[in-house]
Amino acid sequence: MTDHPTITLTKHHALGNDFLVVFYPPVAEAELPALARQLCDRRRGVGADGLLVGESAAAYAAQMVLYNADGSRAEMSGNGIRCFAQALAMRRGDLSDQLILTDAGDRLVVLEATESPATILASVDMGSVDPLDAPAGWDALGCHPDRPVAHVSLGNPHSVVGVDDVGEVDLAVLGAKVPGVNLEVVAPGLAQHEVRMRVHERGVGITEACGTGAAATAFAAARWGLATPRDGKLTVVMDGGSATVALDTPSPGRVTLTGPATHVATVEARLPVEV
Repeated sequence: MTDHPTITLTKHHALGNDFLVVFYPPVAEAELPALARQLCDRRRGVGADGLLVGESAAAYAAQMVLYNADGSRAEMSGNGIRCFAQALAMRRGDLSDQLILTDAGDRLVVLEATESPATILASVDMGSVDPLDAPAGWDALGCHPDRPVAHVSLGNPHSVVGVDDVGEVDLAVLGAKVPGVNLEVVAPGLAQHEVRMRVHERGVGITEACGTGAAATAFAAARWGLATPRDGKLTVVMDGGSATVALDTPSPGRVTLTGPATHVATVEARLPVEV
């Protein structure tokens, strides 16, 4: 008889960008990409955009390691870290501030309760927004030279493109041409302090929201004059909902992302083993 051990996961979403969180998984690090692919599969697994693995780290609340749905390892996720912080808060039993170690460095997360017991509001110091070279395959997009474009890093790579209407862009086709970067298309929002954004994420595809993408979008839109911050903040409206980005906080060139995270379920997942 084959033994199939189980692990306990929590599932969360941040504006529809969903993640599975597991602490101290009983598998070797080399097996985590395959575990992510298995668990994130929406038909044969639990289903999610990514797997967040929690480990202990000295002087930190925890270390977060992110695997995309395709098993690739990513440096950082603004939505993912809010979900991770909620899972960690559930384990700890409090909403204290959390300093979390990621592959992109330190990230401080400040949590607040909301009217819903399943949802928290979390603000993340996302660090600095740094310029990047254009990603491989960029010329294949055929971007008109008059369109505003920003290639930036929030610990992970982003290419932000200003467009007339985000709904008219075939994002799946364009995103497949630059698989090594998160591609955001951006247009003015309904208010001066708003921008509308859609995203194709590397390792996942089109998602309903992207936290680092929202931060990159707000940074670029403010520099282009596409939107005017109100009280130093822009609202980024995505398919899954809105997040707020405070610009140049706590210092110039840095951004802080604020948005919800919601606990969906706690799941016992079965692990396959070699026969």
